[in-house]
Amino acid sequence: MPRRNIQLTGAVQPDLAGGFARIREEMRLPVDFPPVAAQEAAAAAKRPPPDYADRTDVELITIDPATSMDLDQAMRIEEHGDGHRVWYAIADVGGFVTPGSALDDEAHRRGETVYLPDGSVPLHPRVLSEGAASLLPGRVRPAALWRLDLDGAGELREAHVERALVRSRERFDYTQVQQAHDAGTAEGTAALLKVVGERRRALERARGGVSLPSPEQEVVCAGGAYRLLFRFPLPAETWNAQISLLTGMAAARMMLDGGVGVLRVLPRPAEQDLAKIRRTALALGVEWRDGEGYGDVVARLDPSRSRHAAFLQESMLLLRGSGYAAFDGEAPELREHAAVAAPYAHVTAPLRRLVDRYATEVCLALAAGEEVPEWVRAKLPGLPGEMQVSGRRAGSVERAAIDLVEATLLAERVGEEFDAVVIDVEDNRPAGRVQLAEPAVVARCTGENLPLGEPLKVRLTTADPVRRAVEFTAV
Repeated sequence: MPRRNIQLTGAVQPDLAGGFARIREEMRLPVDFPPVAAQEAAAAAKRPPPDYADRTDVELITIDPATSMDLDQAMRIEEHGDGHRVWYAIADVGGFVTPGSALDDEAHRRGETVYLPDGSVPLHPRVLSEGAASLLPGRVRPAALWRLDLDGAGELREAHVERALVRSRERFDYTQVQQAHDAGTAEGTAALLKVVGERRRALERARGGVSLPSPEQEVVCAGGAYRLLFRFPLPAETWNAQISLLTGMAAARMMLDGGVGVLRVLPRPAEQDLAKIRRTALALGVEWRDGEGYGDVVARLDPSRSRHAAFLQESMLLLRGSGYAAFDGEAPELREHAAVAAPYAHVTAPLRRLVDRYATEVCLALAAGEEVPEWVRAKLPGLPGEMQVSGRRAGSVERAAIDLVEATLLAERVGEEFDAVVIDVEDNRPAGRVQLAEPAVVARCTGENLPLGEPLKVRLTTADPVRRAVEFTAV
């Protein structure tokens, strides 16, 4: 079940570049920063490091996609008692953005970084997000430094966060970390990442959480020709994600204990939706043992298998309805994230997501025993709405970009037949969605009685780059 996300490898095709420009225009993306905001960012980037505690002795590393420059997090994992200590440094955006400034206002207007295959529309000017605020190796940077102590099972014993100056020692990408593990040469933090990551995944399953295996669509350019492929996440990516989840859970608990903050929430699925997904599992031959939760089932699935991909696509309805809940005083009625199966907050990506800056400021104040700044409290009530708007915009841009790439690469192949798998069937309509193996396309397909989870021969009937439309019909 592929994520609707495309990574372009190689140069961008001219007709695709024009299409991406049209998407930016249609979606009214704020490509350029207002001059005053840009000037404020440039001035903030030139300021000397603040007078924070010096923790440059903590030997941090970063692990990110190979092309990323907006590095939000750096980590160190070390053995500590019968468990581990995780140091997790998060870029201190609050140290660069003055509340109420033009730069702050523009960040609220944008909400989050929007990604397209040919480049991003960043939340903050690149002089900050890819420069002075990014945790680039060898550079002294201000950060919110989390100290997370875990027991032998990976459970959180104690959490603390403070502002500090840090310096990342080395930059790794996911492939490098995975290759080191596969070769048996992983050392230090990279080696312990697997230990802690797998313990945290086991705890996630035990409490009823779920992490979906989500392959990405990738556009590869070779010899002037373009191909769409599916790329499946590496184990190293899932271990790394567990550190971010751990920090977000610690932040949520800190805010709930302090009576102020903003949570990322997702309601538990309705019983009728769970019953429907159980029927889907039965129909597809996906084993669902007595006493197992949805997360246990998902943990065993291989999304490269057609029936498993179909089950994952159908069961996405269990994970719909996420949002944010801000509070100042009484905790919100909905305070858990169903997929995490615990209270959770976004704090680990402030370079790319507005809400993370505010949640981090709350945690820094609470950890220091100080009052949460009034400028933070004043903005908390509006954050859920702002993030809903920006999230909807980012999702629309992502879908449009993928539709454009698929339509462009298939435009000359209308009338051809392809091997596909039915991964979704529409209720009360002779239609659904199919997934092709080659090229890696997911699109609508019309036809009577489409066999969910089964292979199917389909014919391409529409591939229109202008309308960004692709459609098949069952043969």
